[in-house]
Amino acid sequence: MATPSRKTSTPSTLPSKRALPRDPSSEVPSKRKSSAPPAPLPLQSSRPFVEGSIVRIVMENFLTYDICEVSPGPHLNMIIGANGTGKSSIVCAICLGLAGKPAFMGRADKVGFFVKRGCSKGMVEIELFRTSGNLVITREIDVAKNQSSWFINKKSTTQKVVEEQVAALNIQVGNLCQFLPQDKVGEFAKLSKIELLEATEKSIGPPEMHRYHCELKNFREKEKQLETSCKEKTEYLEKMIQRNERYKQDVERFYERKRHLDLIEMLEAKRPWVEYENVRQEYEEVKLARDRVKEEVRKLKEGQIPMTRRIEEIEKQRRVLEARIKEKATDIKETSQKCKQKQDIIERKDKQIEELQQALTVKQNEEHDRQKRISNTRKMIEDLQNELKTAENCENLQPHIDAITNDLRRVQDEKALCEGEVIDKRGEKESLEKERKSVGDNIVRFDNLMNQKEDKLRQRYRDTYDAVLWLRNNRDKFKQRVYEPIMLTINMKDNKNAKYIENHISSNDLRAFVFESQEDMEVFLKEIRDNKKLRVNAVIAPKSSYADKAPSRSLNELKQYGFFSYLRELFDAPDPVMSFLCCHYHIHEVPVGTERTRERIERVIQETRLKQIYTAEEKYVVKTSIYSNKVISSNTSLKVAQFLTVTVDLEQRRHLEEQLKEINRKLQAVEAGLIALYERNKHLEHKDNELRQKKKELLERKTKKRQLEQKISSKLGSLKLMEQDVCNLEEEERKASTKIREINVQKAKLVTELTNFVKICTSLHIQKVDLILQNTTVISEKNKLESDYMAASSQLRLTEQHFIELDESRQRLLQKCKELMKRARQVCNLGAEQTVPQEYQTQVPTIPNGHNSSPPMAFQDLPNTLDEIDALLTEERSRASCFTGLNPTVVQEYTKREEEIEQLTEELKIKKVELEKYRESISQEDYDKYGIRIRVKFRSSTQLHELTPHHQSGGERSVSTMLYLMALQELNRCPFRVVDEINQGMDPINERRVFEMVVNTACKENTSQYFFITPKLLQNLPYSDKMTVLFVYNGPHMLEPNRWNLKAFQRRRRRITFTQPSQ
Repeated sequence: MATPSRKTSTPSTLPSKRALPRDPSSEVPSKRKSSAPPAPLPLQSSRPFVEGSIVRIVMENFLTYDICEVSPGPHLNMIIGANGTGKSSIVCAICLGLAGKPAFMGRADKVGFFVKRGCSKGMVEIELFRTSGNLVITREIDVAKNQSSWFINKKSTTQKVVEEQVAALNIQVGNLCQFLPQDKVGEFAKLSKIELLEATEKSIGPPEMHRYHCELKNFREKEKQLETSCKEKTEYLEKMIQRNERYKQDVERFYERKRHLDLIEMLEAKRPWVEYENVRQEYEEVKLARDRVKEEVRKLKEGQIPMTRRIEEIEKQRRVLEARIKEKATDIKETSQKCKQKQDIIERKDKQIEELQQALTVKQNEEHDRQKRISNTRKMIEDLQNELKTAENCENLQPHIDAITNDLRRVQDEKALCEGEVIDKRGEKESLEKERKSVGDNIVRFDNLMNQKEDKLRQRYRDTYDAVLWLRNNRDKFKQRVYEPIMLTINMKDNKNAKYIENHISSNDLRAFVFESQEDMEVFLKEIRDNKKLRVNAVIAPKSSYADKAPSRSLNELKQYGFFSYLRELFDAPDPVMSFLCCHYHIHEVPVGTERTRERIERVIQETRLKQIYTAEEKYVVKTSIYSNKVISSNTSLKVAQFLTVTVDLEQRRHLEEQLKEINRKLQAVEAGLIALYERNKHLEHKDNELRQKKKELLERKTKKRQLEQKISSKLGSLKLMEQDVCNLEEEERKASTKIREINVQKAKLVTELTNFVKICTSLHIQKVDLILQNTTVISEKNKLESDYMAASSQLRLTEQHFIELDESRQRLLQKCKELMKRARQVCNLGAEQTVPQEYQTQVPTIPNGHNSSPPMAFQDLPNTLDEIDALLTEERSRASCFTGLNPTVVQEYTKREEEIEQLTEELKIKKVELEKYRESISQEDYDKYGIRIRVKFRSSTQLHELTPHHQSGGERSVSTMLYLMALQELNRCPFRVVDEINQGMDPINERRVFEMVVNTACKENTSQYFFITPKLLQNLPYSDKMTVLFVYNGPHMLEPNRWNLKAFQRRRRRITFTQPSQ
């Protein structure tokens, strides 16, 4: 064999296969990671590839392959292997890699099914020979998205570009004459003669052959269509001409009226143009005025520049003067400080002299005051002695004082008793207030719990919650008491038992209102359901109470089974609500048990015969069959409680409210008693003060003589002390004069120093005043300039304001111009940028936005003022109203028919010319019925028969197909051809003949590449050196690709061969 075989190695547990390279010196490549396209395989000059031939095929995670690279030869490529090894997978890779459809191979309709099972992505890469440089097409398949990514020479592209590149190389994987996969072998014989002709044309003919054939078929079809169309249009045209003659007069009258309407339309169209022109002229005037004011603003701004510069220069001069003034002020301050120090010393000397004089004066005044006090004391002693002599004998006032003392004691006792009562009342008030606070807190706690229940009701049943709010505000409309929803009135004694009640009572009844009167329920439902459209439930309590009805069996009898209560005893509720539940839900007959009850549930059901039973987590319903009398029980798990987990004792809350009212009443009584006690205490206080005042007066009268004697004795002692305290005034005056003379000498020296400092300070003040005068002059000049500048600025602001007003007016007029222009263009049906045709233009006004536009030509003959336009509009509308009874539909139909007649005439003329051209160009033949019939016979004694899928056997069809394909091989213009397992149904003789024909034909020079796939071959078949044989093997003992090294195998083989003779 001229070419070494290809082998595949794969473990028995994995269905992957790897085809090996044809070159014995190469190794199996691993998974490629380089982004650059692989270099094409080296080609021998004696075996050139045809343009578009396949140079290399790479498969990764594709059908049965993990990684596989195949390098076919330029002529006949025999791919041989047992069934299931992966021969047809290579055919599928060629088809899909060259943008073929998955359904063409007959295996699957989705490309994702071609990826190896268990892998998320697969890849096929085809390298095609091209003289300008090989073309590498890569297709990556995503299983999850069932989509493909395409690459040409490793650059991303689209499937359309790939298809164009493939078609440019004349590759047709959808043509059975070029590409015949295993599952499509039988389809070749099923091709009709027309389809076979088209496939053959595409395979062997030039590219334009099939196109010319299609054009001939289209030309003949169009010729038939033209003949039919000309005949139909001629008949239809005659009918249209006859119909239009009947409506000609009405159409003329209609157009007379339309001329008036057109004039009205022209007037209405010109009116906005006139309005626009008026506003445009006003805009131009305002724009000119704005430009003048803008120039004035510019001149004013330029005039302010010299003033600004002069102000800046003066400001610099002022800052220099102020700096010098500050320096003089600092010198003056220092000198003044020294002057002040000297003045302070002189003042202190003056103060010392003054203090000496004051001390002397004080001593003189003290001596004078002493003499005066002695005189006054002697006179006071004389007066007190005279008063004591003239004083009357003291009266006997003691009995009167004792009586007042007794009255005073009695009043104080009453006052103490009253204050004790006040203290008791205050203590009682504080106790009641504490009790009221405690009761109020309890009520708030109950209200918070009630709010929790109401919130749950509002969240789950909003209509019921709204009805509750309405009921609370309208209880006076009902004759008897109405109870809120059962879930709000029920109060569980233990929250753990709430699940039994909620599982026993339906949710509709839990949110139902309970009534004692049928009339009240009807009033409630009419208001809530009919008027307010709220979905609520209402029930009526039984007339006779069931609330206290005893159960049929005592609870003590059931305790042996683990029951601890009936449902009725687990909660509290108003009597009507409890009566309703006992009547309808028999809560007084349904016991509640524990886990112990569930453990012996069968015994409980058989012995107790209870209809309903609750255990710790389940509910049991027991029924007795009326036919067989058998006991049937069913159980359900209890749902978690949602509404009754919050317990509110409404009776206790009402009791607390009554208790709070009683406390408030007692507090009012205590406060009234306190007020009375305060009034009584005030009265006793007033009486006590009066008695004390009387007693004080009597006691003062009793002690007056004793006081006079004490005062005389005290005055005599003071007189003696004053006569002993004598001062020597002459000595004191001499000492003071000596000290004053010494201080005056020091003072004269200080005055001389102060005079020098004052002179220096005066000189500095004069210099400072001179600088201040200069600064004042500069500031005055600056103020004058600033005043002038402010005046100019004011004038500038006024001018700028005038400019802004004019600019705003200009903008407003500009906007109005644009709006009027837009309106005028809309009236004339012109777009924003559309120019008016030349035949309608007269003058070209300039639009403020910079564009040019023109009114229609007909406008020049119309009035140019709004008044004239309005008058002419009125006249034309009157004339147009005179034309009555005209139907626009008739005119429309007439015009439409005229247009259709003209159009049909033109079309008929064109079609007749076109028909004549067709008749001159082609002969009158049915090109769409052209086809190829393959006629075969396999025995000399039989006649030729057309190849069909039914007349010949499978082997005969295969031989016929191969003969036809071989006949096309030398004429074939496609770069390669693929035939998959076409020899399956052939006998050995035909198979050998066909094989010899394939080898001889496909191995000729200048023939296209050929792929022949077969699972078997006969013995002693002829082979050619130009053939390439590819073997596909698999099995549990095959080497991995990275361990495959043909050079090493050959070296080992040579060593074995060399050692055999010595053995």
